[in-house]
Amino acid sequence: MTERTLAIIKPDAVGRHVAGAIMQRIEDEGFQIRAMRRIHLARREAEGFYAVHRERPFFHSLTEFMSSGPAIVLVLEAPDAIRKWRTLMGATDPAKADAGTLRKQFAESIERNATHGSDAADTAAYEIGYFFAGVELI
Repeated sequence: MTERTLAIIKPDAVGRHVAGAIMQRIEDEGFQIRAMRRIHLARREAEGFYAVHRERPFFHSLTEFMSSGPAIVLVLEAPDAIRKWRTLMGATDPAKADAGTLRKQFAESIERNATHGSDAADTAAYEIGYFFAGVELI
């Protein structure tokens, strides 16, 4: 079943100029990019996006990092896109990520881990809507 998911190339990856290499991998793996935007989140916007983690100890550092510089948000489409994107990203901790995954290749640490991806269909719908109006999706 074809589905859509949100992907973010985080500020660490954009700042180190590896966004193009990540996007190339996305296309090489068979995803269609249905929408894309370069953004610089305000702290308030990062807090809104990650509100589900508000009570977690890493919330402050996560939202500070996500508002620290430009990021690229994308809507990806492919059969089983959510699972496929999460597999391509690899484990949150790059030290535990499998060889060949984006985080193994491009992440610096568990917090500066290069990419974000939705974890379920309902999350994907919310996250896509957070950044893109329906008319922006191709």
